[in-house]
Amino acid sequence: MKRWLSLIFALIFFSTILEAQNLNGYWKGTLTMTGGCFPVNHIELQIKIKGNEVWGDSYHYLDVNNYVKKDFRGSYDPETKKLIVQEGLVTTFKIRPDCQVCIKRYELTYSTNGTQEILTGGWTGHIMNSRIRCQDGSIVLSRIKESVFREIPEIAVDTGQLRLDFYDNAEVDGDSITVRVNGQTILTHQRLSTKPITAFVTIDQNNPFQEVEMVAENLGSIPPNTAILIVTAGKDRYQLFLSSTEEKSARVRFVYDPDRRGRMNSER
Repeated sequence: MKRWLSLIFALIFFSTILEAQNLNGYWKGTLTMTGGCFPVNHIELQIKIKGNEVWGDSYHYLDVNNYVKKDFRGSYDPETKKLIVQEGLVTTFKIRPDCQVCIKRYELTYSTNGTQEILTGGWTGHIMNSRIRCQDGSIVLSRIKESVFREIPEIAVDTGQLRLDFYDNAEVDGDSITVRVNGQTILTHQRLSTKPITAFVTIDQNNPFQEVEMVAENLGSIPPNTAILIVTAGKDRYQLFLSSTEEKSARVRFVYDPDRRGRMNSER
């Protein structure tokens, strides 16, 4: 009986360890870096893991309006708790034209401190499209529940044109909006109703990034100003719920990714 109890305890303990080492999710930290584009260099890794294979997206950022997003690949060894991450292609960026992008490699170790999960280690890198090395440094990341970029959805598309249809959400109450694309006004003084307010946006190799912003001109009779945005991108269709006030607009970002479908199939 004692042997069975010991075996059960060992299995539970081993399962707990494996669960604790499930690195899927969001990890946030700050790079040690002198100079660069940002006065503070935050890092967010959005990790996906299957077996020993690791992939996902990395954000090097000051805030949600100043960032570089890259994809990455890597590996994880559960016995040594070592995580290797190599950044690859830059998929999105909003930085000054004079800024240089550093493609980084991380060598991290998983550990816990009470209930907190931590990745610690160092990083090296090189300037994109060159052999010039970036400054090496150290890094500490902690698991977080939600992405810093959750308030601004980002959708990868592989079509040349987007159709945007704005509808009032639920009861029609007199909401009026302005729509901007990358800061340029394309619609203004548009009252939301059950009929769509339609706009078209080009997104292709020459226009790889489009940020659509909905600005509330008023709040209608039922604040805040809410809308349903139906996005048609080729054969794909997305439905988003946008909410804005006179102080804060609603935004969604679209990124041109011609290899999106192939990458989705390889991750299944």
